Amino acid sequence: MDVLVKAVVGLGRTRTFDEDAVVRAARDVFWQHGYAEASVPDLEAATGLGRSSLYHSFGSKRELFDAAIESYLDEVIRPRLAPLLGAPVSADALETYLTGLAAALQAPRTHLAEHGCLLMNTVRGTLADDEHVKRAVGQYRAELTTAFAAGVAARRPDLDAEDRTVLTRSCTAHVLSAMAIVRAQPAAAADLVENARILVTGWAPR
Repeated sequence: MDVLVKAVVGLGRTRTFDEDAVVRAARDVFWQHGYAEASVPDLEAATGLGRSSLYHSFGSKRELFDAAIESYLDEVIRPRLAPLLGAPVSADALETYLTGLAAALQAPRTHLAEHGCLLMNTVRGTLADDEHVKRAVGQYRAELTTAFAAGVAARRPDLDAEDRTVLTRSCTAHVLSAMAIVRAQPAAAADLVENARILVTGWAPR
C-alpha cells in the first residue's frame, strides 16, 4: 500500500510524506525478510517511495533500518511494557503482560508469531556485531528488566530484595529466550512465557 499521505504541489512547495508511516512500512519489510534479505525494490514497493526519495530522506538502507529498529522499540515493545513502567504498578500487571505475550506468540497472522522478534532476529543475522544493534538489544534487555523488577515487586511483596532480583532475572531470561525461538517454535516460546508467569505467581525460594 502506498503510504504517501500528503502531496502538496504549488509555487515554492514540494511533495511531502509521512516519515513515520514510511518507517513503519519499511519496518514490516525488515521484520519479514531480515536486513540482508530486504531488497531496495521491496522497500520501494512497501513505502511507495522511489530509491532516490528513500536515500534522500534516510541516507541509506542501513539508516532506514536503524529508524525501523527505533520504531519497533517505540511502537511494539514499549507500549506493552507501559503498565509496568508507570506508577503505581498494579499487583497483576506483570501477570497480565505475560499472559498477553504468550497469547500473542501463537496468534495467527501477526508479525510476532509469523516472523519472530525483530531484534532477536537481527542479532542472529549479518548485523550481529554491529554496535548500534548491540546498543538496541542492550536497551531492550534493560527496559525489560526494569519493567519486570517493578512487576515482581508489586506482585511478590512476600519476597526479600535478593529473591525478587533472582525472580526478575529468571523472568527476563524466559521472555528473551521465547523471543529468540518464536519464529521456529511458537508453541515452545509460549510455554517459556507461561513458565515465567508460573514463577511470578508461585515461586518460593528454597
